[in-house]
Amino acid sequence: MTLAPLVLSLGSAFAAPPQAACVSSAEWPLWETFNERFAQEDGRIVDFSVPQMHSTSEGQSYAMFFALVANQPERFERLWRWTVSNLAGGNIAARLPAWQWGQRKDGSWGVLDNNPASDADLWLAYALLEAARVWKKPVYETEARTLLARVVQDEIVDLPGFGKMLLPGPAGFVFPDQKLWRLNPSYLPLPLLRRFAQVDPKGPWQALAQNTVRLLGDTAPRGYAPDWTAWRVAENGKGSFVADPQLGDVGSYDAIRTYLWAGMTPTNDPAANTVRRQLGGMAQAVEMAEFAPEKVQTSTGSVQGVGPIGFSAAMLPYLLTDGRSAALQLQQKRVQARLLDPAARLPYYDHVLGLFGTGWIEKRYQFLPSGRLQLRWEKACTTATKR
Repeated sequence: MTLAPLVLSLGSAFAAPPQAACVSSAEWPLWETFNERFAQEDGRIVDFSVPQMHSTSEGQSYAMFFALVANQPERFERLWRWTVSNLAGGNIAARLPAWQWGQRKDGSWGVLDNNPASDADLWLAYALLEAARVWKKPVYETEARTLLARVVQDEIVDLPGFGKMLLPGPAGFVFPDQKLWRLNPSYLPLPLLRRFAQVDPKGPWQALAQNTVRLLGDTAPRGYAPDWTAWRVAENGKGSFVADPQLGDVGSYDAIRTYLWAGMTPTNDPAANTVRRQLGGMAQAVEMAEFAPEKVQTSTGSVQGVGPIGFSAAMLPYLLTDGRSAALQLQQKRVQARLLDPAARLPYYDHVLGLFGTGWIEKRYQFLPSGRLQLRWEKACTTATKR
């Protein structure tokens, strides 16, 4: 277990084996910058913007996905083993990973919040499934299926009058006395749900995908996604989505991922056009103001502030798939000038959004309608093998 928040470069620590060396990790500079700033040698991702210098299951899951995109199996393995050892008590069959690990008030290091985060659980399972497939490592698929079984058990519920839905975590989001369930739309990337439905056709994933489309439409009356929302059942037994009782109808740092996932959903996915149409307010705002607003009141459509550079990166897939070429070019210039400048010293979240957005635009990865990943290096390796 890591006992100090020292950041070490992983650049030379993991030499790829022959079967994984078709594309050099040096070909993705933003990913290497991320590792130099936020990764430790043992596989821990550190966010230094908080006093606890914490690591989260989200950060670990995203980094595993990027390591897969970069074709770095050893780095992937280190990230996953740190996650299991430190966030899941060494046994993912017994529990889902805790969402937060860092420095405690007494100076020691360990789990700060035991509650899992379901978005990270989905990304962990997805990364493992795809790693098992492309690197021919069946143990990853076994672990992914174990994770998904626990997600079904601990984090998926039947909302009265609505159906299957993903809770943000096992504890703290259901209020029986109020007949209310708190939800986060950005926790539900459609490509991931498609992939899970493929590997677990008897599971809740197809229903969850259908209900995600409905959730996005019902909670974005002006075309803007909220960070959080809630499902409430009235005394007459009818349910409806309402503004989140704790955070209201604000769309900001969580919601930006909802547009990112929508933009990356394949155009031939049956729900792609519907979802992008439901979330069209943000694309229009970017087109008109030349930047993504930092905050939106989803009920009125009023916008406030200028979003950070990560917001621009997150909007790239959406602007491309929605055919907004002028807005796309402008945001690409902003990203090129700020995000890809190694001297900018941008925070963790901007880097993550940048890796997702620019990685997709550069076709380092794409999602297929089945939810499977299409990886640039995988195609290159296949071509090299055939020569």
